[in-house]
Amino acid sequence: YFHSERLFHLALVEYGIGYFLSKLYDLICNSEYKDTLTIWFTSQLINISKMNRYRPAVSFPYNPLSGTLYISSLTCESSPYVAYSSKIAKFSKALKDVREKNTIISTNSTTNLRNVLDNSIDYIFTDPPFGGNLNYSELSYIWESWIRVKTNNQTEAIMNPFQKKGLYEYQDLMTQCFCEYSRILKPNRWITIEFHNSKNAVWNAIQQGLNRAGFIVADVRTLDKQLGTFKQATSTSTVKQDLVISAYKPKDSLRRDILNNVGNAETAWAFVRQHLDKLPVAVIGKNGLEIVTERQDYLLFDRMVAYHIMQGIPVPLDSTDFYSGLDDKFLKRDGMYFLPDQVNEYDNARIIHDIEPIQMALFVTNEKSAIAWLYQQLSVPQPYSELQPKFMQEVKTVDKYEIIPELLVLLEENFLQDEKGRWYVPDVKKEEDVAKLREKKLLKEFEGFLHTKEKLRQFRSEVIRAGFAKLWKENNYKAIVEMAERLPETTIQEDSNLLMYYDISLSRVQ
Repeated sequence: YFHSERLFHLALVEYGIGYFLSKLYDLICNSEYKDTLTIWFTSQLINISKMNRYRPAVSFPYNPLSGTLYISSLTCESSPYVAYSSKIAKFSKALKDVREKNTIISTNSTTNLRNVLDNSIDYIFTDPPFGGNLNYSELSYIWESWIRVKTNNQTEAIMNPFQKKGLYEYQDLMTQCFCEYSRILKPNRWITIEFHNSKNAVWNAIQQGLNRAGFIVADVRTLDKQLGTFKQATSTSTVKQDLVISAYKPKDSLRRDILNNVGNAETAWAFVRQHLDKLPVAVIGKNGLEIVTERQDYLLFDRMVAYHIMQGIPVPLDSTDFYSGLDDKFLKRDGMYFLPDQVNEYDNARIIHDIEPIQMALFVTNEKSAIAWLYQQLSVPQPYSELQPKFMQEVKTVDKYEIIPELLVLLEENFLQDEKGRWYVPDVKKEEDVAKLREKKLLKEFEGFLHTKEKLRQFRSEVIRAGFAKLWKENNYKAIVEMAERLPETTIQEDSNLLMYYDISLSRVQ
């Protein structure tokens, strides 16, 4: 097509870009390689549109603002000849790779992967739509207009008011996609999800979708792309890094063992053993040995509860018995739990690198994070007078519906005081008693909520979590749904545990 460069340049001068593109596309449509060349044609349409901003001193000085249909106040006219000719080498290499590496490219919806067999895929990497960040079908308008093909956006997993898709619709579509991923992935294999969103509710929707599909999250890291987007560079409210979520599909044997021992505490420990086996053991970061949060007691408990609920079977242990059992059955280092054959690797990493584990940076935004912060602080006993100013410094802006109890209340409900008036973390046996006392107080407060009918305007989220867990054990799904509907919508959407209880309960009362 470029055998006569002079003719194309004459066409550009005399008739302009529109004529050039029309002639080029006409030639493509009459070619035996129409499908392949159409991809090449559409790949540069946005780069030669009026959405360009000029970038001097680069080989191709045209740069549209990605992710928008936006015309800059300072535009430039780009050369389609330069754009398309410079793309030939890259496009040829891509086609060669596709042929030689037996690559399959598909454009069907991930909600229905009927062309892929069950348990046939070794590994999945997915970069799904991030809620309402980008509306992909709308952004395809330019090339869709040329090729006269319009995206069927019924199953497009985004949040878009014009498509009447909010958070719940997005979560439902993502769950369908993850269920298909789970169906085709081999047991005991991994899926990696790259995710970017500043809203906690959207992040919880992704987690909920993974849980309902049967995946178990093993690790969440940040991916620093070094070069940020225009919005990331100019806005202080955007997330600067992507999350990389590693999850796995459990072995079939785990599900069989758990179903054969329903109601037995062994189902909890069978899950924990498999989960610990899949988690990273010693993670060396830039500043030292990192804490693997998934190995901490509260997250192990949350994962165990979520797995049982998603399997539709009773949760065999409450939190106090679970935490006590962890110390009896597994080895503990730096607040993390390990299998016997893992702990040597962790100990050796500490010796070889001669480093102490990095403490997690915690901001106090709710009751749960306040308690976690206190556990860190009280590794060394401290009086209230020393804790109080540090606590006030760490408390950040919280949800307007959330009540964080006074520091003294948190201390009395979760910790013990020595003869010198210093607060400290209880030992395992005493901690179990403190936890039971705390749970009793939380449930008493929750009972008060159950006997009222009006919307709840202020409350402690820990009270609601404890109440939902109790109602779930009693199979009282209707009460969970009724209580959830009295809470602010954001409270349910932004708390993964409450969202899990509500979603499953709602499906059982309809």
